[in-house]
Amino acid sequence: MGVLDEILATKRDEVTVLRRPQTRDLLRREALGAPAPRDFAAALRRDDGRIAVIAEIKRRSPSKGDLAPDLDPAATAASYEQGGAAALSVLTDRPWFGGAIADLQVARAACSLPVLRKDFMLDAVQIDEARAVGADAVLLIVAALDDATLHDLHAYAVALGLAVLVEAHDDDELDRALAAGAQIVGVNSRSLQTFGEDLGVAERLRAAIPADRIAVAESGIRTPDDAARMADVGFDAVLVGEALVRSDDPVALCAALGSRAIRRESSGRGGAAL
Repeated sequence: MGVLDEILATKRDEVTVLRRPQTRDLLRREALGAPAPRDFAAALRRDDGRIAVIAEIKRRSPSKGDLAPDLDPAATAASYEQGGAAALSVLTDRPWFGGAIADLQVARAACSLPVLRKDFMLDAVQIDEARAVGADAVLLIVAALDDATLHDLHAYAVALGLAVLVEAHDDDELDRALAAGAQIVGVNSRSLQTFGEDLGVAERLRAAIPADRIAVAESGIRTPDDAARMADVGFDAVLVGEALVRSDDPVALCAALGSRAIRRESSGRGGAAL
């Protein structure tokens, strides 16, 4: 069993608890009554033409262990906003990433940025939960879902007013993401098998993302040069976690990561020129 399979097994246990009728019904009511979300998609298209930074709050990872176990989500969110981040990503998985729903709530209250709930979403009740606790966007990982579930969860989240970042790792997953209607497409350059990172994966797949979709590069982006490399092939945004939570000066690093103008000469499949 691979790490993703182990994570998903743990997540299915969590879903079982959330689907208890009383809990499920409460989350649904709170989701429907939640205030309007902040516009995550719009935040990723910067007016100045530079690459947007989705700055992540991440305490640990299965591949790297502890990154910032004592991280203060409020102070971290404020520093990211000060550095010009366009949006936040907050890990809410506890067993594998040391996160919590409270991290998302505290971080969102400390800034004006839209917030992505980064977790392993398998069921509509988790999307209700995300909306109920204040998330503005959710992550759907193609590798974790069959086509029907991916389509249904995407449609359900959009109907609730949430933005959806749909994450692919290869050509087949990218085709599946687009078929599900993804408007925000993430390319994760980390292999789920080896945990190795190769930004060449993102560079290659970017050309297959239609020009009318928002393209986000994920994993392996640690320096301003890495972010510039992604801007040069036309990505709208980069999602950066490890480098920021380990940085002595996240304000300066955020600003540097978002300093490159996006190159728009290329064209995505099925879309007009960028």
